[in-house]
Amino acid sequence: MSDRVLDEVHEVLMSRLGAEPGSSYAASLYDKGLDAILKKVGEEATETVMAAKDGDAEKIVYEIADLWFHTMVLLAHQKLKPQQVLDELSRRMGTSGLAEKAARKSK
Repeated sequence: MSDRVLDEVHEVLMSRLGAEPGSSYAASLYDKGLDAILKKVGEEATETVMAAKDGDAEKIVYEIADLWFHTMVLLAHQKLKPQQVLDELSRRMGTSGLAEKAARKSK
């Protein structure tokens, strides 16, 4: 598996924007609009929580893959790139989580 997998998935998802809804799952989500995409993100987040509560490692990985995929659908829909999220995570490195959270509150 390539270390560029996020970029590769993003490229595929971007190619699905504006495609016929019946041509792919992502195209069908884009056709349904933002609310449908957000609903899927919420469903996948809930399924991730349930898998974690069950403690089944294989199921946790499976559900997180679904969650990541649907958040990537959201990113593409909003014309955002995975690299922007990675850049934000990188920006936060070396900063205490408590300090970072406090800085958000002061803005």
